[in-house]
Amino acid sequence: MFFRLFSFVLSQMVWALAGYFLTFRDSPTTGILLGCIAGGLFWVVWDFTRGIRVLEWLRRGDTSLVAVSSGLWGEVADRTRRLIKLKNQKIQESDTRLQLFLSALQASPNGVVLIDASGRIEWFNQMASAHFGFEAKRDLLQHFGNLVRDPTFAAYYTEGNFNSGVIMPGRANSAIHPVRLSVHVHPYGDGRSLLLSNDVTALEQAEAMRRDFVANVSHEIRTPLTVLSGFVETLQTLPLSEAERFKYLDLMAQQALRMQNLVSDLLTLSRLDGSPLPGNTEWVSMRVVMRQLEQEAQALSNMLDLPMPDNQQLIFEVTPDIEISGSPSEILSAMSNLVSNAIRYTPSDGSIHVRLRIRDEGRVEFSVQDSGPGIAPEHIPRLTERFYRVDRSRSRDTGGTGLGLAIVKHVVQRHGAELKIDSATGHGSTFSIIFSPERVRIKPAAAVLPDMTVNA
Repeated sequence: MFFRLFSFVLSQMVWALAGYFLTFRDSPTTGILLGCIAGGLFWVVWDFTRGIRVLEWLRRGDTSLVAVSSGLWGEVADRTRRLIKLKNQKIQESDTRLQLFLSALQASPNGVVLIDASGRIEWFNQMASAHFGFEAKRDLLQHFGNLVRDPTFAAYYTEGNFNSGVIMPGRANSAIHPVRLSVHVHPYGDGRSLLLSNDVTALEQAEAMRRDFVANVSHEIRTPLTVLSGFVETLQTLPLSEAERFKYLDLMAQQALRMQNLVSDLLTLSRLDGSPLPGNTEWVSMRVVMRQLEQEAQALSNMLDLPMPDNQQLIFEVTPDIEISGSPSEILSAMSNLVSNAIRYTPSDGSIHVRLRIRDEGRVEFSVQDSGPGIAPEHIPRLTERFYRVDRSRSRDTGGTGLGLAIVKHVVQRHGAELKIDSATGHGSTFSIIFSPERVRIKPAAAVLPDMTVNA
């Protein structure tokens, strides 16, 4: 402000002196007065020019250079530059926080969709894109209801009661691979909505499996208990001959053994679920395991009441002495289940071929191939479910509990291995366990065992 006043006075004095020297002989007073007027006009034009420079600088928005460096306009420009710089800094900080917030939403395991008051999509993350099949360039600012036409969600959104969510099929839903989404809308702001989606397919499948498991366990135990109680009542109330009593007691023993096997398999599954994963410090000799499997297979084949007089052909083939790291009891249990299943479902004149061989990249494959009736393709994905049976009546006749392949699946997963099932109706089945190289050790000096072929 002082500079502004000083410059005005200085301009008046300079022009007054100029007027005085130009007109001092004729009329010095008039010359001074005209000089003051001229000085004032000059100062106004000069100050106006400085103001125009500041205005142009503001229009350009270039805060790197100051249009005027002194005077009132210089002070205005400097203060304006500071305010703009501070505002830009706050905007940049806000943008940074917004980007961090959006990055957090992008990393969310839930789908997130921001919907404006008109129902149009303002923003969505990658998970929502996967859930609903959205594309950023195509679907932004599109009405959500035009892109998601599920009747359940449409009724939920129209009703406007968002106290709870709704379950609807996902974009990739199919009969073979179902996808279920939990969708919940949360209103906020001035009519806007935050939509959260979560893939609950695994939870729904787990809940369905839990219900089926409880129902199956109840059914599997109730049936032999009903038979046992009926036979007990018969023995208590009716006079029976020695042969009849022996027959009933034999049937009761079979039902008791069936429940015992069921409880044993349930305890095995419970132990597998609750125990820590097997380490890599204990090594299991597969040569020993194969010999034990061969003995158990021969005993089981001889024990089964097969309808034909021919004998099953059991072939055991093993390559050089291989060791697998893990739990010996779990590995034996999984392999024994595969062998026993093959024996139970193979006709008496059929064959079971058990192999242990080295595959590419150091992996080891244990496979059980049978000449049984085979399995239809629609059953294969569900074979490892607890109590799932392709043929329920035959499974019970052969003494199966419906938990064998579930145990195999658990053991395979706990050992980081892979379970493969190849089967076709009328062409037999092949069940394979493939161990990763990290769990395989081969003794270099071991000799190759000859094929162990047994006619049971």
